[in-house]
Amino acid sequence: MRSVALAVTDGMLHFELSIAHEVFGSAPDAVTVPWYDLSLCGPDIVSFGRFRLQPDHGLDRLQDADTVIVPGLADVDVAPPAELVDAVRLAHQRGARVASLCTGAFVLAAAGLLNGKRATTHWAHTEALAARYPGVDVDPDVLYVDNGTVLTSAGKAAAMDLCLHLVRSDYGSSTANTVARRLVVPPHRAGGQAQFVTAPVPDREGHPLTALFPWIIERLDQPLSVEDLARQARLSSRQLGRHFRTATGTTPLQWLLAQRIRHAQELLEKTDDSIDAIATATGMGTSTTLRRHFNRTLGVPPDTYRRTFHTRTQKPQRHQPPGK
Repeated sequence: MRSVALAVTDGMLHFELSIAHEVFGSAPDAVTVPWYDLSLCGPDIVSFGRFRLQPDHGLDRLQDADTVIVPGLADVDVAPPAELVDAVRLAHQRGARVASLCTGAFVLAAAGLLNGKRATTHWAHTEALAARYPGVDVDPDVLYVDNGTVLTSAGKAAAMDLCLHLVRSDYGSSTANTVARRLVVPPHRAGGQAQFVTAPVPDREGHPLTALFPWIIERLDQPLSVEDLARQARLSSRQLGRHFRTATGTTPLQWLLAQRIRHAQELLEKTDDSIDAIATATGMGTSTTLRRHFNRTLGVPPDTYRRTFHTRTQKPQRHQPPGK
């Protein structure tokens, strides 16, 4: 899979383009095997942001590549260029392995390459991808998806994860680790996109639950039932569930768990409190319960999350439960 073509077009995201160029453009000094033959394929001079780029070849050369990389597009509300979609589709029909970075998944979906397949894109655009292409099984939680000859990555830094995965598939873990070391990035990241997504508290003026949301946040360290929430909101349990579904898209207990997990993330990032203390502060009860829910929700255990996101420039803080 030595021949790699970057499909470039107007309105690309230059960060993802640069990542692919950095990984496939030249081998680290320690790598002695023949490296990829990289080319940029696009229509004439392409513009993205304040940059202009002269491709090496036209889009018709994509069909000669072993691997086609489609960087993300800045505006996913506009249909991707038809000539790009057609060229990517033809390249795959000719046997190329096709990989999208970030919102490049919209190009693959438009080309029909994701129909009936699991795929991902930047978490902020997964709902749009699923709505526009209902035949695609969109997974919003993973960093990348490998379907063999069709691969998709989540947003931004996840493009690096997918590029290193391709190197690992082609040359083995040792070579991928060498590339990662040169770029000063981890060769493989644990977990998925969920650990990077902030779970906001809904704020809708005049909504029946507007006052309930902050009341819950201040009592995350306490055991709370649906009946407790309904009583505080002066609603029946059925009315509470209906309003919660409308406002948050989920059930009261699922939303409550999401807030507990988010608070645990904050404590892991900003304090040196033990896992047991954080379990108590977030209403999880025990470290075992916290670990189970945290790992299932974010795809990584609390200890791994802390090593990744802990803010070491801050002085350790003693935690006080919300509202205390």
